[in-house]
This record gives sequence, structure tokens and C-alpha cells, in this order.
Amino acid sequence: MPTDDDILALTHFGEEPKNYLGALVPPVFMTSLHVFDTVEDYFNVDPLDGKQFYYGRASNPTTVIAERKIARLEGGAEGALFSSGMAAASAAILATCKAGSHVLCMRDVYQPVKRFLNGYCVPCLNMSVTYVGGDSVEEIDKAITPDTALIILESPATFVFSVVDLAAVAAVAKRRGVKTYIDNTYCTPLFQKPLDFGIDIVMHTLTKYLGGHSDLMGGVLVSNDVELIHRIKSTLREWLGAVIGPMEAWLVIRGMRTLDVRLRRHQETAMTVARFLQDHDKVAKVFYPGLQSHPQYELIQRQQSGSSGLLSFVLKGAPENGPAFVNKLKLFAKGCSWGGFESLALVPVYTAAQEELDFLRLDRGLIRMHCGLESADSLIADLEQAFDSLTLIP
Repeated sequence: MPTDDDILALTHFGEEPKNYLGALVPPVFMTSLHVFDTVEDYFNVDPLDGKQFYYGRASNPTTVIAERKIARLEGGAEGALFSSGMAAASAAILATCKAGSHVLCMRDVYQPVKRFLNGYCVPCLNMSVTYVGGDSVEEIDKAITPDTALIILESPATFVFSVVDLAAVAAVAKRRGVKTYIDNTYCTPLFQKPLDFGIDIVMHTLTKYLGGHSDLMGGVLVSNDVELIHRIKSTLREWLGAVIGPMEAWLVIRGMRTLDVRLRRHQETAMTVARFLQDHDKVAKVFYPGLQSHPQYELIQRQQSGSSGLLSFVLKGAPENGPAFVNKLKLFAKGCSWGGFESLALVPVYTAAQEELDFLRLDRGLIRMHCGLESADSLIADLEQAFDSLTLIP
């Protein structure tokens, strides 16, 4: 569970009220430009020290506060905020790979990451990609080649919540001279700290739990490799113009204040809902890391201190039962993102080609559900009315 240091990072770390007229809440530095007394002062600016600024595409004081707080939470040396999670993920790949590099990627990582690899890195940079399940360290070790530059992980992965042995994979990667990257959005730094297990780069989509209110887009990278983060900030982020805006950075700071209490509520509700679904006679399978029925429950207990509000399940019978059930829900909105205050339900792979389903090893009728901040009783009542009005197609 979160430590006292985690809570202090969420509430106070990185903030200096004396520097902004004693304001309890840091201001939004809504400026694109910083000016100087002399030409010499301008040319002596080092925007990477976090205290000097010259142009918003490079950095901003509000952005730096959020970066410091998230890096502290992850136990990393430094962080870099981006305008979206995909901007952060793409920057991590481009910063660690070059033309001709080989990438090992978990089969069920975030779909747009795989599209970036397959649609840009392979045809435009002559890179190659090998997809692995992630649950076998031996499979990963055997798949590494002399050209392998990066291993891309997501744990738990957000379709069926498969989990990776982070310490074991990190040890193999370091022995073979390969960088490791993980999407830690599901757990947040409060429930999992991958850097402690030896992972090199951690990514979060700020749009989800760290923001928490479904009102911003953003991403972040955190690492103990300061040189790598500085290189990403001064080249890829600045050159591609992918820095987060000051208002969005301020919203991240605002969202982080309540992350601990929100995440506890999400977890408590999701566990209650998962147990309800697990006992229902119309449900075939439930996937949630907090359930003891999870096949990797022992590993989860070793490297996670909790699970959040996202889960998935499959109904009995035909795949068509999935969308029919979701359409009967009234309190659960239909939407693709998650991690905000609202509850959501979707059948995310219902329209996928059979080839993709075979690749992902997923059921077409898989329902992914986010338990928001509504009460568990309200959500279960909505589920019950949907089940009562649903006639399963065999």
C-alpha cells in the first residue's frame, strides 16, 4: 500500500509556495515565453535544470512540478511529461532504438503502441518486432537477438490482466544489454513501482488515474537514467513538439492530490463487482488481478500492493451476448478510456478481425469494465437489471 512518503509526494513534494507569493496551490504558468535582462542571460539558460525556462516547447514551471512529483512517486531520478501517453511511448521507443533495431513486445500491450511499431518503425526504420506472451521469462530470453534494443511490457495488461515477472525479466534484459520499458498505468506508482524491480523506463497515461477526472490528455516517462531523460527532453520532446501544456500539467497536479483515496475506492468497488460477476450463472470467466482465482495471483502478491478499478469478463454463450449486455447497462457509460471518476463498459475487440483475435488470444465477446467512484451497490444494481433482461444466445 502507499507509504507516508508517497502521500507526501502527492500532496506537497516539488511545490514551493514561497516562490509564488505563498499560494497554497501552484499557479498555472500560462506562458509560452520567458524573457531575460541580457542577451548573455538568454544564452546561458539550461532548461534541463528545472529552474530556468526560455520557451514553452522546451519546458514550463508548472510542468516541472508535476514531473518531480511523479518521479518521486515512482522512485525515479527524473520524469518527462508529454502531451499524450502515445507521445511518451513513441519517444521511449525512438530514444532507445535506431534503424535496424529489434524490439521484443508483449502481445497484449496497448494497441496503438503496436500500430506505431508495425506501421512506422518496421517500414520506415527497418526495425523488426517479435511478440511474446510475457508470462514466460524463458520465451523472452530466447527471443533476444544481438539487435534487440528494447523490451516493451505492460503489467497487468488491460484485456485479461496477464502479469509479467518484472524482476526476472529485468535481470535477463540487463544480462543481455537490453533496455526495458513498462506501461504502469493500471497500477499507478501507488500499487506498483517497476523501477524497484530493475525496469529501466516507466510510462503512465496521465489521462487515466493520475489525472483521474477525464478532463486532460497527457503522458509521462520516468527513469533512473537521467542522461536518457535529458536526451528525450532536449531532442525528441522539443523537436517533435510533444510537451504537455501548462494547464494540463496543473490538472495532473490537482488529480494527484486525491489519487490515494480515489484508488482505494476504485479497488474496493472493483473487487466487490468482480466477486459478484464471478458468482453469476451467466458469466463464464472473470479477469481481475485482485481475485485469488487469477492464475498468477502469487506473483501479483509479490510485486503489486493493490489492483485498481478495471476488470473484464466473458458471458456464457455466443459473442453477441457481449454487446447485447453492455447496451442494457444504464449507469455504465460506453467509452474506450478508463481511470476517471465514471464507470464504463465496452466490448473492445468485438469488431476485430479473427486473425487479430487469434493473435491476442481473446474472446470476441470480452467485456471490459471500469468501476468508477459510484457506489458498488449502485453498479451491481445496474448489472443485475442488465442480466435480468438478457436472454443469452447459446
